[in-house]
Amino acid sequence: MRFFTHILLAALALAGAVSPARAQDSPAPQVLVVGVQESGTVQWEIQTIQTMGLDQKHGLDLRIRALADSKAGQIALQAGAVDVILSDFVWVSIQRSTGNRVTMVPHSLAVGGLMLPRSSPIATVADLKGKTIGVAGGPADKSWVILQAYYNSVTGGRLTDDASARYGAPPLVNELLGTGGIQAGLNFWQWNARAKAAGMTELLSVAAMLERLGIAEQPPLLGWTFTDGTATQKTAALTRFLDASFQAKRILFDGDAAWEPLKTLMGATDDPALFAQLRDDYRAGIVTRYDPDAIGAAERTFALLARYGGTDLVGDAAQLAPGTFWSGYRK
Repeated sequence: MRFFTHILLAALALAGAVSPARAQDSPAPQVLVVGVQESGTVQWEIQTIQTMGLDQKHGLDLRIRALADSKAGQIALQAGAVDVILSDFVWVSIQRSTGNRVTMVPHSLAVGGLMLPRSSPIATVADLKGKTIGVAGGPADKSWVILQAYYNSVTGGRLTDDASARYGAPPLVNELLGTGGIQAGLNFWQWNARAKAAGMTELLSVAAMLERLGIAEQPPLLGWTFTDGTATQKTAALTRFLDASFQAKRILFDGDAAWEPLKTLMGATDDPALFAQLRDDYRAGIVTRYDPDAIGAAERTFALLARYGGTDLVGDAAQLAPGTFWSGYRK
């Protein structure tokens, strides 16, 4: 009995001796503070990362900070309150052009589209003449500018001269579309998904407009955005976060099981049709690969926005600023 007791004590002592070495072999998780808009669909990916433990798998200590809106995120990033936010490539390019060194890695291709109420007589964009169009955002909204460019390419006319625009928040645009207050609505993809689930139809997506304007590949609208300083100082943390992000995207793209825990966030717990529409439309905008050298679609889209939107939309630069997309990562 004493023999076995000595063996056990020796084994425990050995375990105690080697465990610190093993701990040293596993580096501490890399800390990254990510600012996330509370009402944004980006929450779906973040929850997937956390629910499936992808942050831990990639050695990441992910700290989420809630943001009221995109503007609050931009302010928080510039103030150093967060390391990463979600923003669009036009804003990033404008910042770089003015000396504010921010950069991004694509997150989403998703954009909006032009929605019509049931039994609408509108068959093409030429039929928008004389109509009232609801626009989610303001006169410098990117999708609105792209629609104007496409309308001009089809008719030779100016949409702002030929039709009336009513600017408002996304829920208001959908409400007006349903009550007949507008004849067409240009809204963000998630609100268009809700309109589709309610029986309305999409005349044309913004992606289709761009394709007909000669930009066949969909540009990445939104991206994980951070400063050059963070890219240098927290390279490992950023890389691990982006790896987790792309893994979550693949999971959401490939299978349905991961969507079940998201129903409450999606606001579709008791609405199977809405749940399916939101899921399918979200998938259509998922970025599955990233090559920082393959940014032609973004460059051509920026030039288009500069031509039709002017300085109100893109600032003084007519071309996408070098470094808008981070060269330190590819997938």
